[in-house]
Order: sequence, then C-alpha cells, then structure tokens
Amino acid sequence: MPIHFGTDGWRAVISDDFTFANVRRVSQAIADTLQSGTNAQGSVPKPPLCVVGFDTRFLSDRYAMEVARVLAANGIRVLLTRGDAPTPMVSHAIVANRAAGGVMITASHNAPRYNGIKLKAEYGGSAPASQCRQVEQRITANDQEGREPRALDFDAACAQGLVTRFNPFSAYREHLRTLVDFSIIQRSGLRIVVDPMYGAGRMHLAQLLREAGAEVVEIRGEMNPGFNGIHPEPIARYLGALMAEVPARGYDLGLATDGDADRIGAVTSSGHFVDPHHIIALALRYLVEERGWRGSVVKTVSTTQLVNRLATKYGLPLHETPVGFNYIGELMEQDDVLIGGEESGGISIRGHIPEGDGVLMAMLIAEIVAQSGRPLHTLVAELQAELGPFAYARRDVRVPPFSKAELVKQLSERPPTTLAGLALAQLGTEDGVKYRFTDDSWLLIRPSGTEPVLRVYAEAHTPQTVEALLDAGLALAGAEGSRRA
Repeated sequence: MPIHFGTDGWRAVISDDFTFANVRRVSQAIADTLQSGTNAQGSVPKPPLCVVGFDTRFLSDRYAMEVARVLAANGIRVLLTRGDAPTPMVSHAIVANRAAGGVMITASHNAPRYNGIKLKAEYGGSAPASQCRQVEQRITANDQEGREPRALDFDAACAQGLVTRFNPFSAYREHLRTLVDFSIIQRSGLRIVVDPMYGAGRMHLAQLLREAGAEVVEIRGEMNPGFNGIHPEPIARYLGALMAEVPARGYDLGLATDGDADRIGAVTSSGHFVDPHHIIALALRYLVEERGWRGSVVKTVSTTQLVNRLATKYGLPLHETPVGFNYIGELMEQDDVLIGGEESGGISIRGHIPEGDGVLMAMLIAEIVAQSGRPLHTLVAELQAELGPFAYARRDVRVPPFSKAELVKQLSERPPTTLAGLALAQLGTEDGVKYRFTDDSWLLIRPSGTEPVLRVYAEAHTPQTVEALLDAGLALAGAEGSRRA
C-alpha cells in the first residue's frame, strides 16, 4: 500500500490503512532518513535523538511505542512522552532537548476513525516537504527490496537506555511564561470553562490557567478514545457543550482545543462562538498596540481580510500562503514574523516554535480579555466596527477522488466576471482557486489535504452574501447536492 504525506503528515483510517504494520513501515523510513545524516538544518548528530508523543485517540499510545521500538532498533535514542500530550508541547520538547526531529501520533481534528503520524523537524515545526518526500521514497525502496522494519522489544529498549519516558509539561510551562503575562490574568479574576474535546489538551490548559489565577472548570476532559463520537475540531458545529456551559455557569469565557491541541476556538460569556479569524485579528491588534511588537504577518489563503486591513493599518508586511501551518512555519523560520495563523485555528507568535498552538493562544486570549477589562464579545464588536463588518462560513462536502490540478484548470480557465452580485477583481491559484472581489469579499474552492473532502470557503460583508457565494462555489465545482462531510 502506498503511503503519502499530506498537508501535515500521513493520516488513514484505523485498522484499514493505519495499522501496526504500516506504522512500522513509516517508522523504519523515518529512521533511515534520520540516519542518513541530514535534516532541514544540515547534519544530524550521532546517535540521533527523536522525541515521540501521542494524543488520546484509540491505540495512539501503542502506536507511539511501536514507533519507539523501530527507532531504537535503528540506533536512535527516543524520548517518549509518559502520557498523551499536545502536539505543540511535543514540538517544544524537540527544541528544548536539541533532538534531530520528532514523531507525533495524532490525526489532529479528524474524525475518531482516523489516526496519523505528524513528522516534525529539529526546529519544532512540521518537517519540510522535501523531508516528507524522502520518507515516502524510503518506504517504497524498502518495500521493493523486501526490507522488513527492525524493532526492539520495548522493555529491552528502555533497559538499554534507548527509550526514555518523560513529561514535557514543565519545560513547556516555563517557556509559555515568557510569552504570556500570567500576572495580568491573575489580577482579573476571570472565570473560564475549558473544553479540550476529549483531546490531548486535557488537564494541561486547565492547569496553566489555574496557575495564572483564573477560576477554571474543565468539561469533556476524561479519556475517551472515540471522542464520544464527535470530530474533535473546535468549531461551532462541535462546541455545543461549551456554548451551553459558559452562560449556564455565568462564566466569562470558554476556550476549546482540538484533538492534539494545536488549534483554538473560543466562546463568549453569552455562549456565542468566536472563530479563529477574530482570534488572529484580536491577537495581532493586542501584540502591536499593547506590547509594541512589529514584524511580518502571515496568513493562509483561507483566512480573514480583517488581518489584511490590520496589517495595512500598522504598516506591516503581509504574506499569504497555501493552507497548512507548515507553510506559515517555513516563513517563521526565515523571517521576523510577529504572528502567523490560519482559519482552522492554528496560530503562533514571535518567540514560539513555528507550530500552531491552541494552548498558547488560549492563554493569550485570556490575557487579552483580562488586560482590556472588557468581555470578549465587546472586543469582537469593536474589531468589526473598526474594520468590517465581515461574515465567514465554510462548507465541506464528500466527493469521489479527483485531480486537484484538473479542478484548478476547470475553475480558472473561464472565470465568471461576477458571483453573487460581486465583481471579480482577481483570481488566485496558490491553493485551489480563490476568487477575490472588489469589495474585499472572497470565495475559495480547494480539496482537503487530509480527507476525501472538497472545502468551499467564503467571506463577505453579510451572512446572506456568504451563503450565496458558497452556493455559487459548489455549483462551479459541480458539487451542489453533495453530502456534507
């Protein structure tokens, strides 16, 4: 079975393609790549050190042990987390321990039937595409040569010192204190409901907020490898429990993270969802106006024009990338980036690893609300009054396999001059096809990089126009009437 790395690693259905045998195949190829002596920054120290972590999904801990067994059999020292941990915490441990790279067992926000492997580089962000291709090529070569993965007995690997269990929380907590002002939160008396959505952010975010002096209630924090049947994605569709709990308790704020806690979502005191578009914009405004930070701003093609308007207001360079935090991470490594983010909730700031971090951003939201002395819904309303109004929505539909290149060609060869009554100003094909209109509205049509799903995104000045654009986008792609994902 061919194994391909998508936007952020390899993901597949558990017991279908995501099996112990295939995990060993991928692990052997990763070991071969690390032992080849090169990575994104040049040479790899001998013997290499690799950090391995896992989320709360079904069998994730066992898959992580399998990765450790294979790496150890290939002479690679492994730091394996003692329990489930957020991806950004594992990524920070790579940097803190000067490891050659890392492996995270997670399918992030995907449905419970999926699991996956995220490959991390020595700088803590996603491995570059070139390294992922190298792993894919190693898998193919090993299969063709009939080379079976090597694997040590796990207990023997631990006894030999090749595998060491560790807790990445303490080092991560100390690093976070350099990015978030805990004393501001402490003075505010904020009351917060935390929803890790049964994922790896459980306990960690709640503990950090309590240490910062907030009153915290955590919901959906028990171990549930099937996520109680929901997608662990912090969007309004799956946050009904949090949206009900915050106003029911009379609390100030709700904060949610996804399956591996690299994404963020928020809820106001009245139970209304605040999407990552507004979180990115609020964070950018806060970092510039309250902290005096300057630098580049990076966003994906599916992210709000609020960010563009703020970058223009502050005179900051703006970069727009394809969807996937790996593209943002690459720019964070190359440039002086103040903040980088995507519509799905992956956001990071200067001084942090080039990795989306829902835990960090949850703490920063708490600081922003505490510092302002005003509720989150007021901050959002002020932002819309100053820069908007903007409304946004996304539709995901399941589709048969198709060629992304053919879709882009079909949609871009003869583009309409108007859609939903809006005049087309520019057409972009950086990732799928993006129709930009003269009033700053836009429509994006692109396939998911991790699922057999077509995603259609729109932003406009009214919810009605957004819905009209989404309808038009599905019609253009020939996907009207398709089943929602």
